[in-house]
Amino acid sequence: MSRRALMLSSLATAALWPVGADLALAQDAPPAGPAPESAAAARDAVEAIRDQILRISREVWETPELSLHEEISHQIHIRELEAAGFTITSRGTSNIPTAFVAEWSQGEGGAKVGFLPEYDALPGLGNAAEPRQAPGPKGTEVGHGCGHNQLGAGCTGAAIALKAMMTADGTPGLIRVYGCAAEETQGAKVYMARDGLFDDLDAALAWHPGPMNATGLLRTAAVDMLRITFTGRTAHAGVDPWEGRSALKGAELFGTGIQFMREHLQPTTRLHYVYEAAGETPNVVPDHAAVLIMIRDESRASVEAVTEWVRDVARGAALTTRTEAEVDLFFGMHDLLPNEPLLQRVHQHMGAVPIEWSAEEQDFAKTCQREMGLPEQGLMPILMPLLPEITTGGGTDVGDVSYITPTALFAWVSMPIGVGLHTWPVTACGGMSIGDKSAIASATIMAGVGHDLITDPELRAAARADFDRRRGDRPFVSALPEDKVRPEGIPPHLLIRDGSDEIPAGYDPAHEVH
Repeated sequence: MSRRALMLSSLATAALWPVGADLALAQDAPPAGPAPESAAAARDAVEAIRDQILRISREVWETPELSLHEEISHQIHIRELEAAGFTITSRGTSNIPTAFVAEWSQGEGGAKVGFLPEYDALPGLGNAAEPRQAPGPKGTEVGHGCGHNQLGAGCTGAAIALKAMMTADGTPGLIRVYGCAAEETQGAKVYMARDGLFDDLDAALAWHPGPMNATGLLRTAAVDMLRITFTGRTAHAGVDPWEGRSALKGAELFGTGIQFMREHLQPTTRLHYVYEAAGETPNVVPDHAAVLIMIRDESRASVEAVTEWVRDVARGAALTTRTEAEVDLFFGMHDLLPNEPLLQRVHQHMGAVPIEWSAEEQDFAKTCQREMGLPEQGLMPILMPLLPEITTGGGTDVGDVSYITPTALFAWVSMPIGVGLHTWPVTACGGMSIGDKSAIASATIMAGVGHDLITDPELRAAARADFDRRRGDRPFVSALPEDKVRPEGIPPHLLIRDGSDEIPAGYDPAHEVH
């Protein structure tokens, strides 16, 4: 499960369960407030480009690509943005071949608003647009089980709609679209943030598919990801094991050390690890073993303190087993800072969007639920009240953006009640009208909020004041290692085409997985 999926799962837990009770509370809650003046114009602007938005969503759904492999998907967004008059100011952004930045502006000065489309898919979640498990456009190997096809379409559609709104009223300002590759693995936003690409924004807007229509003062965890590699010496395990030094024993002792840490960690700390390598055969003392470990906590400072302790545990395990331990911190990200003024405005715009499901869509959702062994409650028909400040152990790469500029994140119904992200029903719903409606609704909400940010200096000032209060005097410092040029796992042919690397020895493009 990705960092964002974990975050939304926690949001769902806080907002929806038990579903019946919370739906009743939501129905009794006060309305989101009067619809902002820009809501009608946003609805009209999005409706005028409905075909473009759905074309993005459906084409990306039909050509699902894994993180860092989004060769076709990112070009679909670029094609529609260029056709709408945006300039692609960066390709292969932050050394990631499938990331990009697009801009449009008019007039002198004015505010700058960013949108954060994603478009990567997931392994093993290919499915047809049917309410049961069936092979999709790429069989079952790859599919949009996190809904990034409609997520990206909503963000890019919002930017194009906002351009039309600004053109109509002549408001000066700049719209920037960040093509956020690889959210499911080592998100491009973290690299873009390190490279200063959000520094001049007045605000950033994002959303994510979910089983609920909700937003609130969600706080997520900061994260470090480390690979601990142990190196030993081989020997015959039966004849002369004393000549060997077991890298596996080093890894096992490291895991034991992590267990002994747990009692003395804060309740907010999370440690989870897997063995990436552990030897090949039991009759050879293994000279290589590796552990992947994730460290989560409520702030960067807390994560960094635990990371240092984990480094000590690795060193101790190596000393005890007379092996060598190499610690590679290959990815890290910040916790998410909520922004109350922005989220209040987002919630008002959410309240202005009708939530209407046809009988066929509800039947589709209930069939998915029946196939999953869930209560047949269909699709959520209402907007949840603005949620109070809650903290989750999940994380999102939007967190890095939120430490640089005021940022708002919300969820809109794209799957049945009770269905989790990273499951086949999410893929199925994303390829039919349920996913279409979420792309259109999210674009409408973000276009309206974006226009408010462009035209309302008081909203921008309130968002900035809340941002300054929450961040305090903590400057943004990227958690990425200084020598980390790009994420791991970029297909060699994309690096070659990008001019970023030489052809690896023995490289055969026919063996690449897409």
